[in-house]
Amino acid sequence: MSSRAADPNPAALPALRIDKLLWFLRFAHNRVLARKLAEKGHVRMNGRRIERGHVKVRQGDILTIPQGQLVHVVRIIALPERRSSAAQAQSCYEILQTGN
Repeated sequence: MSSRAADPNPAALPALRIDKLLWFLRFAHNRVLARKLAEKGHVRMNGRRIERGHVKVRQGDILTIPQGQLVHVVRIIALPERRSSAAQAQSCYEILQTGN
């Protein structure tokens, strides 16, 4: 048995498009605004600038998201299945830092 069988393949983990995730987690009012936020290069994932709305986000990724005067740094704990209440959305991520 090879050692690769025990290692989790990151590509095999569930993923969600960053534009959908930003909308589901209520960082954007709608998906079009979420896509524009990502495509303009304002969002960073794991320290890397994002310029596409279709970039896949997985559990454990760290996002840096500007919102008005604030910049949120969050770790994705779980991927939501749909857009739901604010309380349920907030349970899907952990705030690491909020500042300007």
